[in-house]
Amino acid sequence: MTRYLDESDIMMVEEGFTTRDLLENLLLEVSEAGSREAFFVADLEDVMKKHLHLLKALPRIKPFYALKCNRSKGVVQMLAELGAGFGCANKTEMALVKSIGVPPDRIICTSPCKQISLIRYAASQGVHLMTFDNEVELSKVARNHPSARMILCLATDDSRSSTCLSMKFGATLKICRHLLETAKEMNVEVVGISFHIGSSCTDPQLFAQSIADARLVFEMGAELGYKMYLLNIGGGFPAAEESRGRFEETAAVVNSALDLYFPEGCGVEIIAELGRYYVDSAFTLAVNVAAKKEVPLDQLGSDDEDPGGGKKSFIYHMNDGVYGSFGSVIFNNICPIPILHKKPSPDLPLHSSSFWGPTGDGLDRIADGMELPELHVGDWLIFENMGAHTMPASSVPSGAQQAQIHYAMSRMAWEATQLLQGKLLHPEEEDRESTCAPLSCGWEITDTLCVAPVFTPASIM
Repeated sequence: MTRYLDESDIMMVEEGFTTRDLLENLLLEVSEAGSREAFFVADLEDVMKKHLHLLKALPRIKPFYALKCNRSKGVVQMLAELGAGFGCANKTEMALVKSIGVPPDRIICTSPCKQISLIRYAASQGVHLMTFDNEVELSKVARNHPSARMILCLATDDSRSSTCLSMKFGATLKICRHLLETAKEMNVEVVGISFHIGSSCTDPQLFAQSIADARLVFEMGAELGYKMYLLNIGGGFPAAEESRGRFEETAAVVNSALDLYFPEGCGVEIIAELGRYYVDSAFTLAVNVAAKKEVPLDQLGSDDEDPGGGKKSFIYHMNDGVYGSFGSVIFNNICPIPILHKKPSPDLPLHSSSFWGPTGDGLDRIADGMELPELHVGDWLIFENMGAHTMPASSVPSGAQQAQIHYAMSRMAWEATQLLQGKLLHPEEEDRESTCAPLSCGWEITDTLCVAPVFTPASIM
C-alpha cells in the first residue's frame, strides 16, 4: 500500500498539546538561536478532522483538494494519505502531486483556460481529466491531448460569495449545447460537468440551483450521445472562521439536491473541489517586528484631532508581507488580526498601529487602524487562521520568501490515519456491511479526537 506521508516529516505531540503550546516552544527555540524568521505551525490533525467530517456530512461526495489555495507539501501528503483527489491549475501544482506518488486518475487539470504547455504536460503525465468553458479551449485540447476527458465548467450565481469566479470562468446554460455540439464535431470526449459558486458562499440554496442546472446539461449531453458520469460541485463551503452550523446547513441542502437531481444508482460520481475548508484553521503564523517608526496621527488617517493621554501612532515593518504569507490580504481582501506574543499590562496606553511587509512596494500593507500597546523591534506577533492563500508565488518582489512550516499532529491522530488509509483509498475491498459500519476502529478513534482535551501535558514527545 502506498504511503505518502512519513512519520519523520511531522512533529508528534502528546494528546491535548495545543498549537499555541507548540508555538511557545518553537519561539523559545528560535529566540535562543537568535533567529527572527517568520514560521508557520501547521496542524495536520485539523486537516484530517476536516476531511473525515466532510465524508460523514456528505457521504456521496469524493473530496478533491484545490492546490491553488495552499500548496504546502505536508497538506498534499496528508490528503493523499486519506485518499483525496487533487485539482491542479498549473504545471507546478501537478508536478508536486505527481512527485509524491499520487496516481494520475486522482488528478484534475482544473483551469478552464490553459497554456498549451500545460495541456501537453498533463498528457505526458497521464492526466486526462481537464475542464473547459469555450470553443478555443476545445480546439487546443483536440490538437494537443486527444485522449483527454473533458469537464464542462458552468457559470453560476456567485453574488453571495466573498470571491466571485463566474465573471472569469464558466459557460452559461445558453451556450452549453453549442459547446457540446462543437466537442462532438472535434471528437473530444466530454465526461462531466463542474461549477464553483465562489469562496465562502452565504446562501446554500445556490448549490441547489447549480446542481439543477448541471442536471439540464447532463440531459443535453445525453441527447447528443454523451454518457457523462462525473459532477464536480466545486468549493464554497464555510471555512474555519465561520459557524459550524452553516456547514451543516450547506451539507443538508447539497445532499437533498443530489438526491433529487442525481439519485444514487444514476451512474454519476460526485466530487467536490475544496481549498479553504481544509486549511484555513490549520495554519498559525508567527512573524517578527523588524523595524518601527512613530508618525503623526494624521499620516495614518486618524480622525482623532486631539488624541490626548499620550496617544501615538506607529508604523511597524514585519519580516513577512502580502507577497509572502499574507497573500490572503490581496486574495480575500481581509485584515488579519495580530495576537501579541507577550501579554501586555492592561494599563498600558493603546496607540494607532499600521503593519507593513518587508518589500518596498506600496501595496505590501498587512493591516491598518489597530489599537495596540507600543511594540518593539524583535517582538513576535501571532496570526491564526492563516492557511488559505498564504503560500507565496515562485516569483515575488525582493524581500519576500517562504516561511518555514512546522507540521504537527498527535500520535493518536497519526495512528488513526494509518488505520483509515486503506479503507478510504480502497473501499471496494471491504464488503458492504463493513463499509457501512462506520469504517470500524479508525472512525472510532477520529470521533475521540473531536472531543476537547481534558488535560494539557507540558511537553512534546
